[in-house]
Amino acid sequence: MNGRISLDTNIVIRLFKNDPDVTKTLATVSTFCLPIPVIAEILFTARNSFRQKENLKIYNEFIDACDVLDITRKTANHYSSIRLE
Repeated sequence: MNGRISLDTNIVIRLFKNDPDVTKTLATVSTFCLPIPVIAEILFTARNSFRQKENLKIYNEFIDACDVLDITRKTANHYSSIRLE
């Protein structure tokens, strides 16, 4: 698998926990994309942890290395269309 892939929160958390299935699957992906809600959820997770400062640094470095997917009305319209398929 090459190219870009959008990650959801569960996959990001599993990636940070070094889940072998996730790391193997994502090893050949060149670009990770993160939707805004996923970024918000992982930043919340970092802020809600005992190691807040360390986790925020790690998570922000990961976010900076990813492409951020902005949410627009066009995105919502597209989502609602493909959801019907």
